[in-house]
Amino acid sequence: MRKELSKVYDPHEVEGRIYQQWEENKCFAGVRDAKKKPYTIVMPPPNVTGQLHMGHAMDCTLQDILIRFKRMQGYAALWVPGTDHAGIATQIKVEEELRVKEGLTRYDLGREKFLERVWDWKAMYGDRIVAQQKKMGASCDWDRARFTMDEGCSKAVRETFCELYEKGLIYKGSRIINWCPHCVTALSDAEVEYVDKPGHLWHMRYPLSDGSGYLVVATTRPETMMGDTGVAVNPNDTRYQHLVGKTCLLPLMNREIPIVADEYVEMDFGTGCVKMTPAHDPNDFEVGLRHNLDTIRVLDDNGVVNANGGKYEGMDRYAARKAVVADMEALGLMEKVEDYSHNVGTCYRCHNDVEPIISAQWFVKMAPLAKEAIRVVEEGETKFVPDRFSKTYLNWMENVHDWCISRQLWWGHQIPVWYCDDCGHMTVSRTDPTVCAQCGSAHIQRDPDVLDTWFSSALWPFSTLGWPEKTQDLDYFYPTDVLVTGYDIIFFWVARMIFSGCEQTKQTPFHTVFIHGLVRDDQGRKMSKSLGNGIDPLEMAEKYGADALRFNLVTGNSPGNDMRFYTERCEAMRNFANKIWNASRFLMMNLTIEDNALPEKLELEDKWILSKLNTVIAEVTENMDHYELGVAAQKIYDFIWDTYCDWYIEMTKARLQGEDLAAKEQAQRVLCYVLTETLKLLHPFMPFLTEEIWQALPHAADNQVKFLMLQSWPQAQAGLAFPQEEKAVEMLMEAVKAVRARRSEMNVPPSKKAHLTIATQEADIFTAGIPFLKRLGYASQVTVTGPAGLGSDKEEAAKGVVTVITHAARIGMPLAELVDLEKEKARIAKELKKNRGELEKLSNKLNNPGFLAKAPEQVVAAEKERAEKLTALIAQLEAQEASL
Repeated sequence: MRKELSKVYDPHEVEGRIYQQWEENKCFAGVRDAKKKPYTIVMPPPNVTGQLHMGHAMDCTLQDILIRFKRMQGYAALWVPGTDHAGIATQIKVEEELRVKEGLTRYDLGREKFLERVWDWKAMYGDRIVAQQKKMGASCDWDRARFTMDEGCSKAVRETFCELYEKGLIYKGSRIINWCPHCVTALSDAEVEYVDKPGHLWHMRYPLSDGSGYLVVATTRPETMMGDTGVAVNPNDTRYQHLVGKTCLLPLMNREIPIVADEYVEMDFGTGCVKMTPAHDPNDFEVGLRHNLDTIRVLDDNGVVNANGGKYEGMDRYAARKAVVADMEALGLMEKVEDYSHNVGTCYRCHNDVEPIISAQWFVKMAPLAKEAIRVVEEGETKFVPDRFSKTYLNWMENVHDWCISRQLWWGHQIPVWYCDDCGHMTVSRTDPTVCAQCGSAHIQRDPDVLDTWFSSALWPFSTLGWPEKTQDLDYFYPTDVLVTGYDIIFFWVARMIFSGCEQTKQTPFHTVFIHGLVRDDQGRKMSKSLGNGIDPLEMAEKYGADALRFNLVTGNSPGNDMRFYTERCEAMRNFANKIWNASRFLMMNLTIEDNALPEKLELEDKWILSKLNTVIAEVTENMDHYELGVAAQKIYDFIWDTYCDWYIEMTKARLQGEDLAAKEQAQRVLCYVLTETLKLLHPFMPFLTEEIWQALPHAADNQVKFLMLQSWPQAQAGLAFPQEEKAVEMLMEAVKAVRARRSEMNVPPSKKAHLTIATQEADIFTAGIPFLKRLGYASQVTVTGPAGLGSDKEEAAKGVVTVITHAARIGMPLAELVDLEKEKARIAKELKKNRGELEKLSNKLNNPGFLAKAPEQVVAAEKERAEKLTALIAQLEAQEASL
């Protein structure tokens, strides 16, 4: 027995139950099958700290649409889910909880106990986002869920580190790196966000050692001057050539520092003299190397002045800045201060200002790895959709710096390096050594730092499939097919996955990178906590249903572009779900058939709907193949709402409710067949609703597959293309629309029937369509004539006949059958008088210079728009009056 559909669609009752059925029946399993082509997506792993936000919801929806589509197309489809340990983010959360609840720091607990707390936290909150993804309908193979710090991924991380080190591609060195004093860790270049901030350019005097004068240096960072070890000028700058090789005195520290010539200095910036602080600026560091300048670090890891800062020791960097400026002014060494806006690096996590400092860190050499990663994109082995993002990627890869991969955290993959306390030997090892490989001493210490979170994420497409082991899954499902992600992490993640895949597996990790934009609020602003404009997708799913939210997120969405989220559209999509539900219920209430095989005989309107379905199948499939998911969704929406519900169902009602049993069954079969195929097209977008309805419908007798999500994707069939019949029905529809529009203008209710006279060269088509024209065009009678069957509009108007024109016909309707002429004339005259009066008042206001001068711009614009609308309305009423 087929189940009945309830009177009202209730997502709360349907969604959880349907998802449970899918899971219990292993519908999401990615199974190797020699007879099938594989299709693999690896989920961008959300942070284990995470809660589903609107960006996640869109990312999840797009991936689920693609994997459901490919599964139905017959691929061995695998969507690998997982979560990321998110080093900095997770450690900060746990440290905050410790501080607030227990008044402790991680140092109070020690590394081992603190990590136990983090694992406990992960166990408590780590599955939260997974449950939320399930509510969105994500059809991942949850049995294969991975975590970036699980045993397999950790083995892949260690293997990669050791392999790259052995190839000379990982090294440890003292370099200028980005340092966050708030998070107390190094950051890679990609983790620094640059913000334009107002500041100052301080011009300070550095006296020459011989007492002959002074140099004026310009700086935005006076708090680092205690670490100055030189002053640089351009070798071509005639103002200073005589001073090159001499020395000057560093104010406040009374230390002699050399004056050097270097082409790095811009002669026309500031004074043309630049103080050199090699420990706190990457460019100064390079100049320092060229001129053998000392490197003196004056800020510690917390952004506080250290012992090298003399009397300023212990001051916060910003307090030190004020003190240095005040002291320079007191000594009469401050030449001038200019306002100066400049780009300041900030931490992508905490948004505090980043310090460039010299530090011993681990780095990956990027130049050798970038070559192959550039080639695979340039030669099309990996394509970006849209293609414009390949330029973004290539530009970054061609100018990439060595990647700082060490982080001063405890949560993460600890670097697999040990140092001997006795002989100083360093051991890099895939397994934990117990003694020094050089001298045999047991006094060895592991490097305390952990690897950048993105180091493990870079291996995600292949570590999740078993690498470095040569697994069957890796052999079958890798390389993966498509990566779905936002444009904001092309540098963080996409680039690193590509060069890691090319290096570790000698294959690009995916063929396509499908880039989507950000979800913004209805004003186009980025959703953020500070603005308070974030919208919880789970609240939307709870209120309107997950299907409505999914369809909202994809409709109107185009690859690579941001989209605005309107809550009202969720409501519209819920209405769409209800429309489908009600149409399906109507069909079910009229069904007597036990399967949905098409009848041998087809009426004109049957051929039309089948031909339209054929077209939409072909177009939607092509759109899906080209990642135009928003376009595909809109076509399905239009077909269901307009073509199927508003037209075809109406066209078939006479047969469904008639006495001819053969005609009744014929209509049922076509209605059922079209609905079934349409539900397949809609399924990737609205999986819950479509599955519930599909299970209630009759299917082909040989269809033993229990679930819609495992059905075959529809295919266009040459035998179901009826271009002539399609053209004929479109003519009839155009005539009906024209008649309805004219009646609407005249406020004629559907209950008032009129005799239609149709003058056309397509008499056969319109004669065959008389039943539709009568029922849908509200006609009491229809007369079809040749082209000369109606006179000119003027002649017909004189006879009291209203005419409407389509591209295939002229249609006449006797006015007296539609309206009470005297009453209608009186109504129009009254409307005209009222609207002309309003327009006159508005025109007087808009012609008043005083109003235009004092009123806000938006008020004036609104009044002008109102005047335009009134003018158009008056013209329409005048035309109606003339026709009467």
